[in-house]
Amino acid sequence: MRYSKYYIPTYKETPSDAEVISHQLMLRAGMIRKLASGIYTYLPAGLRSIKKVENIIREEMNRAGAIEILMPAVQPAELWQESGRWDYYGRELLRFKDRHNHDACLGPTHEEVITDLVRKEIQSYKQMPINFYQIQTKFRDEIRPRFGLMRGREFIMKDAYSFDIDDKSANHSYEIMHEAYTRIFMRCGLKFRAVEADTGAIGGSFSHEFMVLADTGEDQIISCTNCEYAANLEKAEIRPPENVPEHGEQDINPVVPVDTPDIKTVEEVTSFLDITPDQLIKTLIFVSDEEVVAALVRGDHEINEAKLTALLGAQKIELADADIVTEITGAPMGFAGPVGLNIKIVADYAIKGMNNFVTGGNKKDLHLKNVNLKKDFKVNRFADLRNITPGDLCPKCGGEIRFGRGIEVGHVFKLGTKYSKALKAMFLDEKGKERPIIMGCYGIGVGRTVAAAIEQNHDKNGIVFPIPVSPFEVTILPLQMHETTVVEIAEKIYKHLLDNNVDVLIDDRDERAGVKFTDADLLGIPVRVTVGLRGVKNGQVEIKLRAESESVDMPVKDAPAFIKEKIKDLYDSLK
Repeated sequence: MRYSKYYIPTYKETPSDAEVISHQLMLRAGMIRKLASGIYTYLPAGLRSIKKVENIIREEMNRAGAIEILMPAVQPAELWQESGRWDYYGRELLRFKDRHNHDACLGPTHEEVITDLVRKEIQSYKQMPINFYQIQTKFRDEIRPRFGLMRGREFIMKDAYSFDIDDKSANHSYEIMHEAYTRIFMRCGLKFRAVEADTGAIGGSFSHEFMVLADTGEDQIISCTNCEYAANLEKAEIRPPENVPEHGEQDINPVVPVDTPDIKTVEEVTSFLDITPDQLIKTLIFVSDEEVVAALVRGDHEINEAKLTALLGAQKIELADADIVTEITGAPMGFAGPVGLNIKIVADYAIKGMNNFVTGGNKKDLHLKNVNLKKDFKVNRFADLRNITPGDLCPKCGGEIRFGRGIEVGHVFKLGTKYSKALKAMFLDEKGKERPIIMGCYGIGVGRTVAAAIEQNHDKNGIVFPIPVSPFEVTILPLQMHETTVVEIAEKIYKHLLDNNVDVLIDDRDERAGVKFTDADLLGIPVRVTVGLRGVKNGQVEIKLRAESESVDMPVKDAPAFIKEKIKDLYDSLK
């Protein structure tokens, strides 16, 4: 490819609305352009990287036995109503009516559509296992799209769906996809980790997120320093307390009401009462589907809404608004407590060992001291309901845990029969008995994978692409376009690399050397070949890897072989 005939519109300055490094550099390197909030056009260089990720995905999905299809982007409301997600999915689902006044949506995911296809096509156990996948544009109407391709509204996704006759077969399909994803992200040149994750709006019984490790990642990752356990913050488990002390009557003090005028927050209450946060219980009122529930956590802990949702078996939970809190507790927000509440109360394990603690008094400007379990209120159920903290131990082996950050690029789910039962996707087993199909689903954010590669691989001068996802493998910079010898040698190397199937860009623009160097570094192409008059006079060209600071002077005749060897080394390093 010739730079002069291509389109790579680079920026010198960082756009003011670009918050994270991948967004900044993709704009500056001429890879994307914004059309509307969370919606981007992929320019030629950006599209080349996208297509390279897609090709890796296709090769590994095909290798794993998955079959490519393409499903519609527009989906009828009836399917979503059948699955129960038309209302549950919320405002991220972009709904509209067609000219016949039929409700429809732009697909944010395709569980309903693929299940509809399979219930019409697959009737016998002999037709399974089977796995269908597609690479297609999705739309999720994010309330706050940000970070460029990291969290857009319209995005390219690979989604796959497996169909099996029983749990054993479904688990095998899940493992096949887990292994395929591992190969995909290794081949993309990424440092990543698969972590246990919450299933969220997709549903199902179990899932793993594939996280690219990056300090700028949105998600917190918890991993054990002693074993293989890893999870995201939502999913990370807390070890249940052992040998919880039983407090005798001599340890229990009578409840003392304390006036706390306009004092609501943990910081305000603990300061006013001269106690530490672990001596306080927070009472949080949630609306769970149609039920109102109180959830208790220690003052120094944070409630984990994903865990609470799972415990309650709810489709959706949300914090109660001020009117509901007042109706349930008799007090404004900030003064809720468990004593005297006539609703279900669930509590985090950490509360089991507490005594003589402080709670809200269910009255304006009132808190209670010396509150105790059993004597003053009853907990319907104890469970792991909080976020893990640095002081906690690994839930599997008891080892030390560490916190890191990551960017989710892939997610694999065990769906079970969530969709097959709802949409009646049934099959006949060996005995002729009708049973629901067991499903799994598996997603990769294609554009997000490119963005994550940039978040993980950049320096002060621009992108440092891993070679598999770089728009080009090699860039050739003839520095003096008016010098015949310089141009001839650059063209000779360019032709040789093209003939050997090397993905190469020659910067044949009539620009200053500084401009060419700056743009080459910004775009992050792994191998740079500089052809300048000074080197040519000595029969040499300069070869430099983008990820290294040192360059090598190489005789012109040896340059093509040396370049190909460097390319091979870069790919081999990822195996």
